[in-house]
Parts: sequence; structure tokens; C-alpha cells
Amino acid sequence: MFIKRLLVAGIMAWSAASPAQTYPSRPITFVVPGPPGGATDVMARALAEDMGKRLGQTIIVDNKPGGGGVIAVQAVTRAAPDGYTLLLTHSTPLINTPYLYANVPYNVRRDLAFISELCVGKLVLAVGRDVPVKTVPEFLDWAAKNKGKVSFGSYGVGSFPHLVGAHLNQTRHLDMIHVAYKGEAPMVQDMLAGNIAWAIGSVTTLGPQIKSGRLRALAVMGDNRIKEMPDVPTMTEAGMKDQEMRPPAWIGLFARSGTPAAILSRVEAD
Repeated sequence: MFIKRLLVAGIMAWSAASPAQTYPSRPITFVVPGPPGGATDVMARALAEDMGKRLGQTIIVDNKPGGGGVIAVQAVTRAAPDGYTLLLTHSTPLINTPYLYANVPYNVRRDLAFISELCVGKLVLAVGRDVPVKTVPEFLDWAAKNKGKVSFGSYGVGSFPHLVGAHLNQTRHLDMIHVAYKGEAPMVQDMLAGNIAWAIGSVTTLGPQIKSGRLRALAVMGDNRIKEMPDVPTMTEAGMKDQEMRPPAWIGLFARSGTPAAILSRVEAD
């Protein structure tokens, strides 16, 4: 009887440890709530290459734009809780979308397990090079004089850039036209083409266009200047001290809830 109990205990211990011991035994997928080319996608591909080498396994980036991030999040919450389908996302689908869309098919606290915060987003407000302004005050005056004619882009309804535009419309009565895109890349292309006047986006995506002179940076969001654009003032310095100008912008990695803790720890460590 003692030997039987010992064998059973040994089998149970081996079974409990085996998922983490053998993980990963096949390719891992990072689900991203945006198209290729945006800051989250760039982060996902860089991390996939680096982490894949450390784990000795291929990591695939699966872009699922649209629906305020619902499509991407749902793909992960419906996947098996085994650590092979992970969500690499910016904050919008988890913070804003549940409050802006009816019947969102997931509950962040219930359905997702946090792994790691990868970075804090650096956002910049930029205008097309044909927009005749160089500062935020000039921009606001210009928008007021062109009430109802100025369009701006965002990477989705409920995203931080959309909410900033809505806040400016509400507080300054600018009647600017919001154009929602499925990600930063198509938004930037439309701004370069002159189809929208301004947008707020990541330094990763907008930075090269600003450096080339095709776009013009007016301010970085938040209270502190950033090393990538040391000469660009903050929104606070530009006189915009509203709390709405301080973005809850970050990129994080999540798994489906129920994923074994040992696997979550393994992913976080690598």
C-alpha cells in the first residue's frame, strides 16, 4: 500500500510539473490588436525574435486589428490556457474599450492573466507639413478658425488619441472630425497624404516621418520631454494641463486566465 501511494504521489508531482518543464514544445503566438507597422506590432516582432531565441522556439505575430481591440483580446480569451497564445497589447482594449462598447465579450480581471509590462508609451501630437502651425496654441487657434473642417485620426474608437480629440471638441467647441483607423500605420499614411490634419501616435511610428520633415511635431504627451525628441515641448509646457493630456499608455503581455503559474513565470523570465 505504501509503494502504491508513493507511485501515485510521484505521478501527480510529475504531472503538475510537466507543463512548465516541457514548455514551450511548439510555436507560440503573440496576438496583436493592430496591423503591421504600428508601435505595438514593432514591439511584438522585436520581442518575438529575442524571446524566441532564448526559449528555443518560434514565436509568431498574429495581427488582429479592429473592434477597439476586441477581436484580438477575444482570440486569446478563447484560446487554451496553455501559454501558447499570448496577448501583446497597448492599454486601449483593456482600459477604454470595456467602457465604450456594449457587450464586450470579455472581462479583463476574469479572463486574462498579467505577465509583464513591456514599456510605457511615448506619444506625440503631430500635424501634416501643410498645416500652417508650429505650436499647440497656434494649432488651437487654427482649428477654431476652421471649425468643422479639421479632421484628425486615431488608431480606433476609444483610443487615447480619439479621447483627446473628443476632449478638445467638447472643451473648446472645435467640431473636429474624427477618423478611426485599424492601427497607426494606415493613420500615418493618410496624414502623409493630407487626408487628415493631425494625429497623436507613438514616437516609434511618427518619429521617422517627423525627422524627415514630412510631419511636424507640436508636443509630446504628458509632463516630461523625451530623449528621442528633446526639443519638442510637452503638452504641459504648451499650456495644456488637462488630465486628459496624460496618457495611460503602455504595452503589456498577457495570457488567458488559468494558464499555469509556472508557465507565466517562465515567459516573464525570458
